[in-house]
Amino acid sequence: MTGHRPHRTPYPTPRRASVGALTAAMAAAALALAGCSDDESPSSVVSKAESAARSVGGEATAAASSLASEASEAIASATAEAGQKLDDIKGGVDAKGSITLGSPDTDSDGRTTVQVTAENTTDSAKSFTVQVNFTDENGKLLDVAVLTVSDVPADGSGKATARSNRTLSGEVKAEVARAVRY
Repeated sequence: MTGHRPHRTPYPTPRRASVGALTAAMAAAALALAGCSDDESPSSVVSKAESAARSVGGEATAAASSLASEASEAIASATAEAGQKLDDIKGGVDAKGSITLGSPDTDSDGRTTVQVTAENTTDSAKSFTVQVNFTDENGKLLDVAVLTVSDVPADGSGKATARSNRTLSGEVKAEVARAVRY
């Protein structure tokens, strides 16, 4: 198909790097073995294969490091964008204390979700924009979601669901980073 470009995920996964590294290591070993002649001893062939594998291992480590760097940059960008959305709200007040989160769960698409409840203690209907940070068990930021709980009635509560932008692995926790009531 002319002009077709393969789909590229905005958050690369380390698994892709490891599959590529394994393939490259197998190819390097095969080349080392195929390149042996009758004059070479088995130990020299093994030495060549080990050298090729070390070389590929270094490349795989560099690729994994590059992927991790890209993921960190994407999270930093998402965090900045979330902050900007909250900063752009005119006449809003800090409402972080009015927000509670349920327990993180995984939806049918493999994305992490968490129920967000906004308590409106004012005497008129208000909306809330909330930044939810998804972290690992050590507090490392994995993803950021921003959502709006609209038209929460006076002295009432409203609910919405925060959803990660990508599949997250391991034990995922959710925390309210910021919330604005307006």
